[in-house]
Amino acid sequence: MGEPGTKHEVLSLSELEAAGGMRTGRKHVLTILVENRPGVLTRIAGLFARRGFNIDTLTVGPTDDDHLSRITLTVDGALHPIDQVTKQLHKLVNVLKIRDLEPADTVARELALFKIAADGSQRAEVMQVCEIFRGRVVDVTKRSVIVEVTGTTDKIEAFERMARPFGLIEMMRTGEIAISRGRGET
Repeated sequence: MGEPGTKHEVLSLSELEAAGGMRTGRKHVLTILVENRPGVLTRIAGLFARRGFNIDTLTVGPTDDDHLSRITLTVDGALHPIDQVTKQLHKLVNVLKIRDLEPADTVARELALFKIAADGSQRAEVMQVCEIFRGRVVDVTKRSVIVEVTGTTDKIEAFERMARPFGLIEMMRTGEIAISRGRGET
């Protein structure tokens, strides 16, 4: 505590979590439609960094129009208000459209590759786990297999937990991509 006579400030739970850098799980999935121009991704990532956001996942890919790309990024919006960043993003010249997707109205997927130690009797067990998760073996050597798993972030993390006991040699994840449900454009 402090010295006698000093005033003690009472902090709310969210302020304590923010001060301690704790994650609260309030994830935002933003899709940003941008023009294909050099430096656009750098300016967008820099905007988040200057505002104190840590970008959890970031994917960039082409759209049906060769002149446009879609950036999908996920951030924990509990530490800082997300609306301030989206207003700043709208001001960037090459940014055409931004959507903060609602989880209930969104289909989101991630791709991961897992290199798993699997020789002899373990190989059959690894294959069974792959089958349960609808994973696909894409490469086999005498001592390892590479498995491709596509699904929600939770599914990827669950597969990782199952693969670790066999000997997870290496793992690569793409980060989430997301699209809104229904007829409206993302």
